[in-house]
Amino acid sequence: MDGEKVAGMSNVGKVRVIRDPATAAYGFGHGHPFGPDRHDVFHAELQSSGVAEEVVMLAARQASRDELLSYHTEDYLNFVRDTCDGGGAMLDAQDTPAFAGLYEAAAACVGGTLNLVDSIMRGETRRGFIPIGGLHHAYRDHTAGFCVFNDCGIAAELLRTRYGLGSVAYVDIDAHHGDGMFYAFEADPTVFIADMHEDGRALFPGTGHRHETGTGPAVGTKLNIPLPPKAGDERFYKAWEEVETFLEAARPEFILFQCGADSIAGDPITHLKFSVDAHAYAARRLCDIANRHAGGRILGMGGGGYNRDNLAKGWTAVVREFVQAL
Repeated sequence: MDGEKVAGMSNVGKVRVIRDPATAAYGFGHGHPFGPDRHDVFHAELQSSGVAEEVVMLAARQASRDELLSYHTEDYLNFVRDTCDGGGAMLDAQDTPAFAGLYEAAAACVGGTLNLVDSIMRGETRRGFIPIGGLHHAYRDHTAGFCVFNDCGIAAELLRTRYGLGSVAYVDIDAHHGDGMFYAFEADPTVFIADMHEDGRALFPGTGHRHETGTGPAVGTKLNIPLPPKAGDERFYKAWEEVETFLEAARPEFILFQCGADSIAGDPITHLKFSVDAHAYAARRLCDIANRHAGGRILGMGGGGYNRDNLAKGWTAVVREFVQAL
């Protein structure tokens, strides 16, 4: 698959969604929480809900080495390549196994995210969504939490260098704190981060505390909202008011939205209890903010989510809101 599934003037402006076996291959085996079935489970729900008929499917591509180097170090890329080609080892100390083909699958996830960035910035659409993206735990120089290459961070870097944007907002409602994003841009005043997550004292990666608001020239450009385990929609909506106030002051030119479905009630490895409605609400309100400040430009990334029904319904709800907001 190469480029758009359907071409023509009738598709100008429609939401773009990545559908590609190259990104579906990013997973760590059946039985692993981050299995390779997550891509197809989402697309099946998108189809059965009727939302697929309202969007344009877009292929991924392999991100170039230079694109990966915009965020990651050269030593790290070499380590991932060598370890994956060797097979049978771990990329981190905990839960991210290496295997032949993983480097390419991870690079395809980045390439899918960047295809959406380019499509949005070219004015072909104002919204995009990639299910197997939002890999927010990967640091510049190491793997963490099932995340090899940080497509969120690479997108933020290239929005500024390739397209010259002066402010990018990254909003994260995954149950886990987006530590790879936060600490990469902790001192960067041009990347505004609002991250709502389960309190790190109860959940990996143990970061994202209230007092962490940025460092140096970036103090005040970061917002962490840790929530107690079992927090549900009432706590979500209260915290979301703070997110909106933060974003209105930031006036971002582009919004990256990591909408991990592991914050929805019933996830097997987390403890928050949001409903699918919370994800839909966040998407709807972010579209409103994007319309006011960013020319409508917003890119959704699936992130975590290990209950298959939750991720299918949660991500479909986000895409539906993207479609209705056009």
